[in-house]
Amino acid sequence: MKLRLVPLPRLSAVLSTGLPAIFLAGAALAALPAHAGRALYDFNPGWKLMVGDPPDAARAGFDDGAWKAVTLPRAWNEDDAFAKDIADHSTGVAWYRKHFALPGREPGQKVFLEFEGARQAAEVYVNGKRVGLHENGINAFGFEISGALVEGDNVVAVRTDNRWDYREQATGQRYQWADKNFNANYGGLPKNVRLHVTDPLHQTLPLYASLGTVGVYVYARDFDVRGKSATVWAESEVRNDSAQARTFAYEVELRDKDGKAVARFAAPAQTLAAGATAVVKAGAPVQGLEFWSWGYGYLYDVVTTLRVDGRAVDSVSTRTGFRKTAFGNGTIALNDRVIQVHGYAQRTSNEWPALGMSVPAWLSDYGNGVALEGNANLFRWMHIAPWKQEVESFDRIGLMQAMPAGDSEADVTGRRWEQRIEAMRDAIVYNRNSPSIVFYESGNKGVSAAHMREMKALRDRYDPYGGRAAGSREMLSSELQQVSEYGGEMLYVNKSARMPVWAMEYARDEAARKFWDDLTPPFHKDGDGPLYKNQSAAVYNRNADSFALEDVARWYDYWRERPGTGTRVSSGGVNIIFSDSNTHHRGAENFRRSGEVDAMRIPKDGYFAHQVMWDGWVDVEKPRAHIVGHWNYAPGTAKPVHVISSADSVRLTLNGREVGKARQSQRFLFTFDAVPWREGELKAVGYDRAGRPVCEAVLATAGKPAALRLTRIAAPHALRADGADVALLQVEVVDARGRRNPVALDSVAFDLQGPAEWRGGIAQGPHNHILDRTLPVEGGVNRVLVRSTTQAGRIVVRARAHGLAPAELAFESAPVAVSGGLARPAPPPPLRLDRGPTPATPSFAVSRVAVPVAGVEAASNAGEAGRSFDDDETTRWTSTPGQGAAITYRLARPARLSEVVLKLTGWRERSYPLVVSVDGEEVYRGATPKSLGYVTLPLKPRMGGAVRIALDTDAAAKQDGGEEFKLTEVANQANVDSGAQQAGKGTLSIVEAEFYEQP
Repeated sequence: MKLRLVPLPRLSAVLSTGLPAIFLAGAALAALPAHAGRALYDFNPGWKLMVGDPPDAARAGFDDGAWKAVTLPRAWNEDDAFAKDIADHSTGVAWYRKHFALPGREPGQKVFLEFEGARQAAEVYVNGKRVGLHENGINAFGFEISGALVEGDNVVAVRTDNRWDYREQATGQRYQWADKNFNANYGGLPKNVRLHVTDPLHQTLPLYASLGTVGVYVYARDFDVRGKSATVWAESEVRNDSAQARTFAYEVELRDKDGKAVARFAAPAQTLAAGATAVVKAGAPVQGLEFWSWGYGYLYDVVTTLRVDGRAVDSVSTRTGFRKTAFGNGTIALNDRVIQVHGYAQRTSNEWPALGMSVPAWLSDYGNGVALEGNANLFRWMHIAPWKQEVESFDRIGLMQAMPAGDSEADVTGRRWEQRIEAMRDAIVYNRNSPSIVFYESGNKGVSAAHMREMKALRDRYDPYGGRAAGSREMLSSELQQVSEYGGEMLYVNKSARMPVWAMEYARDEAARKFWDDLTPPFHKDGDGPLYKNQSAAVYNRNADSFALEDVARWYDYWRERPGTGTRVSSGGVNIIFSDSNTHHRGAENFRRSGEVDAMRIPKDGYFAHQVMWDGWVDVEKPRAHIVGHWNYAPGTAKPVHVISSADSVRLTLNGREVGKARQSQRFLFTFDAVPWREGELKAVGYDRAGRPVCEAVLATAGKPAALRLTRIAAPHALRADGADVALLQVEVVDARGRRNPVALDSVAFDLQGPAEWRGGIAQGPHNHILDRTLPVEGGVNRVLVRSTTQAGRIVVRARAHGLAPAELAFESAPVAVSGGLARPAPPPPLRLDRGPTPATPSFAVSRVAVPVAGVEAASNAGEAGRSFDDDETTRWTSTPGQGAAITYRLARPARLSEVVLKLTGWRERSYPLVVSVDGEEVYRGATPKSLGYVTLPLKPRMGGAVRIALDTDAAAKQDGGEEFKLTEVANQANVDSGAQQAGKGTLSIVEAEFYEQP
């Protein structure tokens, strides 16, 4: 598509006045080289690793010949990943050393090392000279090392220390996020490293803490989404380390996803004094833009170039995307379309067995892409900011993310708050060009109004035009909603007519993929498992079927209060977690099994439940169906069949014959009771309201296990022989027709030949079979990882199992050129554009209309009655014991009400027997269900203007006080308090009351 520029009357540059030069795409301007006057190197190859703290290891001449050769990124304790409980991850000091030589370095050139991160602390030496220290274990950092370099061979040595109790050297303060619950401790240099060589006149790097610089900032304003246009701006912080002033021009080129130059614009020449730093900028309206969106990871390369006397002396390519956001009226809008968030609260380590977080970029895209294919639209990274590779992965695939700074479970003060502020500042500066980041999270628990203002000030200073909301978990009071731009509790359903609120980590149950149901080998009874803190851990030891049903029940709570259902709405929620994680756990294994996929990203049934329910921006836009479980049972079995579908009705047949009528519940769940098993095909067909088929799902009985099948999960390139790339292989037990047998549990022995390293997979058993060459399939399938070496060649993997035909898979690894310890950066994985651009149609239909309240009267405690409809979930009206448990709302206009929606104090633990009347006529009587926040009471239709809600005192007298509610996982019970103990027996306590009519 051709893009053209609409001329601006004037563009500004911070250092200049006057009109910039504007170049049209296709005009006679020579194409800018990708990195004119600047060299960028992959600094990952050729490292040596030693666990321990030998004296003099920083010295250039130190003998590291016996150290282990590794390619970064590489955690020195990677073998611990899923083999050990997080609390037992190996810690201590490890050294990394690397020899390198810079080709053709010119006098005066600047050289910078950029580390995407280290865990926990890293002390960096170049040729024995200490160049810097980084300690917070989260952010990227770097150092200018020009003065420490010598001609020929140079040595970088890095001393890392990942002790849990590491303390900041200057203050003695521990880092709050170095936590054995959630921050898996993959020590050393588990992230990428790069080396930059620049002209003395150069654009800085976005490494604020270590270099004090902010780099390049690209953004768009004045969006016209339907017209596909916006004003694109680029700002570069420029440093002149020359001995004299330099006069330069600033040019910007916009390249589309195919590398075609589609727009160029510039600022006039300007002069920068020696030793000075300043920000220069230029911008222009651009038409024909492709806007980044959910499932449409369209990115541009914005090349910013400094020219002196017409010669390019420095050029930086910034990959970014453009999208419009809005946050208000309780909703989130992306490119002018309202979106209800649904996705996952994921541990930032996002780890894999025996590798930890240190995986190649394509595997990040693969794993994150599985979430996208399951119709997730948001990841909320938990507690600490993600590393650059994860951030860029979400940019490419089109998946939104919420970026925290670094915290634990509380607002903090003093140096600990300063550490959090610094972590957020550095994360914003480093990641502000990533369109996938939509939220900046100030805390994993609510923060004070003053702290929220401080975090917003950071955003406004370093990312004023990025279209990102600054908020925190909770932030529900009227006071905090005036400051925060989003919020929401971790477990419960919140609603607002002001800022968007969404659940930060709901559905905390756990299930092993191995356990289909009670009736399938190995016949694990749903809920069986050890106690957790001396209490039942049944919900943390689920089978896959009940886990999927729980996912349906929990999402239904948020879907029911979605945009389009009233003035106060829920903006959705994120399920904890996406993939099984080597972090805090409550079930039978030593890792957390809350994932909708396992650690190898093989889906559980819960994954498909979400795929069905989440296929839309708000309302479901593509009907789907999924039959829970499998269809390989013993003769004589009869069992309920659960179909999860977004269709309006579902018909189930077995071998072509209908098996009965479904019970529909929680909108998406269709249950067919006591279906007798017979070999053959189970087919579910979903129908719309007009009776037309719109979706289907099929389960077929597989035959006896006959053979193994080995396949390689497709990567976008050949296996790179760089010592860091991996091949992901899948092994299946199949029948004679090649169909996977879903109940197979065979043990498979693997043999590996060729230049590769076995990293294996994971399965239930001793040390979770980490690094074992023999491990079982679960549900007929498993996966293993093989890592390349630095030698290219043919790799052969063979698999065999008793009584089954073996399998063999061969593939080649391709050589990677490395010279003097330096390599060219690998091209990034391809973009995912699966879902297409943001649809222009509305994302929801209005399903009910809120009727406003004009006034209220209460039989007791009348002065606080207004708190029951103040859009503030931290306040409530509670009747006074013995003085009348009733409240009457006067509607702003007469209405034929269809529903009353209430948030009642103690919503999770307590049921209230209520009588509701409209203008004196009873329209509802019954006990409210316990819930995660809101209950909907269907009313007998009645036109009226006054609604009275009263406690049925006779029924209330017969109730007990309700069971004490305690989530044993949550150390701070205030996080899950629903106020039940604050409302005495025989009282009515309402947090929020809402009244609805049909549209």
